Amino acid sequence: MELLVHGVGGTTPEKMLDDERTVRVTGDDTAAVYRRAADADAETLAGRGPGRPVPEAYVWCNLTSGDGSRALWLLLLPFMVVNLAHWMRPGAHGRPRTVRLYGLLVRLAGLTLTVLLVAAACEVALDLAAWQCAGTLACTARHSWLAFLSPATGGWWSQPGRRLALAALVPAALTGLLCHLSHRTWSAYESQQPPSPGPEAEEEPGGGSLARPGFWYGRRLVARLRGAHTAAGLLTVAAAVAVPAARFDRRPGGPAALEALGWLLHAALAGTAALAVAVVCRRGRSEHRLDRHLDRRLVRWLPLGALLLFALALVYGGWSRPGWTSAGRLQGDAAFGAVSLVQGALVVALAVTAGVLHRGRSADHRPGTPPAAGGQRAALRGQGGPAVAMLSCALGGVMSGGVAQRVADWLDGTGGWIQGPPVLLTWQASVIPPLLLLLLVLCGRLAGRTWRLARAERAAVRRDFPDEPADRERTRRIARTRATATLTDDAPLVVGVVSAATLLLGTVALVGALGTGRTPVQAAGEVHPAVQGAAQTAQALGSWLVGLGFIAFVTWGRRAYKDASARRTIGILWDVGTFWPRAAHPFAPPCYAERAVPDLTWRMATWTRATGGRLVLSGHSQGSVLAAAAAWQLTPAVRRRVALLTYGSPLTRLYGRWFPAHFGPGALTGLHRDVVCWRNLYRLTDPIGGPVRLPRDGGPGAGCPEVDRAPLKDPLAYGRTARHPLPAPVLGHSDYQADPAFAEERRELLARLHPEVPPPRRDADSSTSPAAGPRPGARSPADTGVQGSSGRSSE
Repeated sequence: MELLVHGVGGTTPEKMLDDERTVRVTGDDTAAVYRRAADADAETLAGRGPGRPVPEAYVWCNLTSGDGSRALWLLLLPFMVVNLAHWMRPGAHGRPRTVRLYGLLVRLAGLTLTVLLVAAACEVALDLAAWQCAGTLACTARHSWLAFLSPATGGWWSQPGRRLALAALVPAALTGLLCHLSHRTWSAYESQQPPSPGPEAEEEPGGGSLARPGFWYGRRLVARLRGAHTAAGLLTVAAAVAVPAARFDRRPGGPAALEALGWLLHAALAGTAALAVAVVCRRGRSEHRLDRHLDRRLVRWLPLGALLLFALALVYGGWSRPGWTSAGRLQGDAAFGAVSLVQGALVVALAVTAGVLHRGRSADHRPGTPPAAGGQRAALRGQGGPAVAMLSCALGGVMSGGVAQRVADWLDGTGGWIQGPPVLLTWQASVIPPLLLLLLVLCGRLAGRTWRLARAERAAVRRDFPDEPADRERTRRIARTRATATLTDDAPLVVGVVSAATLLLGTVALVGALGTGRTPVQAAGEVHPAVQGAAQTAQALGSWLVGLGFIAFVTWGRRAYKDASARRTIGILWDVGTFWPRAAHPFAPPCYAERAVPDLTWRMATWTRATGGRLVLSGHSQGSVLAAAAAWQLTPAVRRRVALLTYGSPLTRLYGRWFPAHFGPGALTGLHRDVVCWRNLYRLTDPIGGPVRLPRDGGPGAGCPEVDRAPLKDPLAYGRTARHPLPAPVLGHSDYQADPAFAEERRELLARLHPEVPPPRRDADSSTSPAAGPRPGARSPADTGVQGSSGRSSE
């Protein structure tokens, strides 16, 4: 059998199998395995020789680009990015404490993003709407829907505390929605348990962490983090209501009873917040075993306790306080400043921890594995995780500032009735223009390098097609495509420069806001006119860019909700970003691999058990990553019946560089040794796929050639030929199966699979149909297809 796994963007089973008549063998509308209708009962038909495999297609695209609700996942982008940072740690064997510290710092950074998002909702609902606009007669006159909150009416809701209590329902509802979505998506995507471990358990699987039986089942951690983040969101809203009321009660001559209640409520909020942080700080994932245990009391009572405190804060804040009026802003600068300061400190600590892990990689290197096969290096010398974590914090800040700025402009218009969002958000918006200018310079530099490389590639193109008459424009186009494809390798430079500049400019914004308490234009009022002009330009342009970015963000999400093609584009983003389990943030988009990898593992294990046959696992692009992850989950007995064919694969080019602890040379070398044979196809025009760069190995596939085949020709024909009378397209990352090399490599892999495999069992109660699952007692548990458990916990 040939089991095909498609890549990013998805496709249809008809295209994968090159047949309009297909049938679903197993699965559902979300993810399923398909066959050609003519091959539905292929195992029972005679005359199928070893050179004619039964093709099957695993279609998983609906996991990331199904219905229109996927467009709403754009709002969860910062959470997805910080979750990626968790998996980008450098590989270091024998340093469990440092690894746990790295995971702890990323989880704390994820917690600050939840607080930041809820604080932004509080800024909009409580500060801008309920405190500033509703407390100003001119603003309520412009927005009649706020009139019942106006002090001029003298109504029950006109008191500031009651206005804040009513507005607090908005961010609280947002927190509840995030919690609900996290729980619902877990049930829909990640609740699939891998096959139970068998007695062939390996103490340290050759595939590293991805071969551990509990890697693709993080239910306990997600539930625990969901409870802690939900509690943190509710506590943030409760504090936004209680702190202004308590500050008013502590004035000279204030009511002693309310002041005492305020202190008690503050103490309860602080204690519950400390408990939520402690839950986040607990040990992370349990990967060496299937952890089916849930901390039910903790997951249930921590959010309920926070909800109770939230209700008490509403009652306390809504208590009648004659003489209390709303003026100026709420203490948003202090809140946003504290979050920004904590995020910066966590990123710096994360960078130090990643540096320690990266420096220790040589000393901790295990014998028998190449330290850097083919020159493969970790992105940014191990600093990829901290850089991406910084970008997630910046994304959260931009989204928060964009929402606050646009709502303030909408409420105020050009009247100048309200003071607007906190000063810190204005400073943060003002640093966006210099950051974009730096990015523009960097892009110009990369464009110049690409142009020079394209000129140099022209000679190489002519050498690849020596017998064809020269076509200057055709040569330029091919060379330009090859040069553009190399821009992927410059991604670490762009991420590193942008992250470092963001950290530096963010520090300047924080110092400027907290040090002056005024906007950049106000702070530059007494300096040189040139500085004043620069401050005015940066502040105005930054505010405009933040607003434009937010509007474009919402517009793109709305278009994706209605337009399937746009939703598919967003689905490509999720294909890459949501491959990894939710280990740092429970509100991130769900991990589709926790459904896809067990699906593939079950299919391969049950098919080989039922038929005793040979299998070629064929993965394109992101499908090759899923194929490798599923192959690692198989038992050695099943893996020795499997050959691997990858094409357009980012296993080394992207995953090996950005996730070295999980797709490093040691793990890929172990996979090469364990399968019968592995061949990889790539093109120089492919911006995603590339060589795996592993040496010839003497494992089960002794005598097998190196993993990488020489780069495929692209285009297949330079000019017009008898076989290609029309100009052949430059394929790049697509249509690898159109190349004759694909069929050639598949034939060779089938030939290398041992033909002396056990015949299918034909007991009276057995079934050899393709969809048949394992019968209890039909084979030993060793053939169930998964690695065993060592009973240990790890990060």
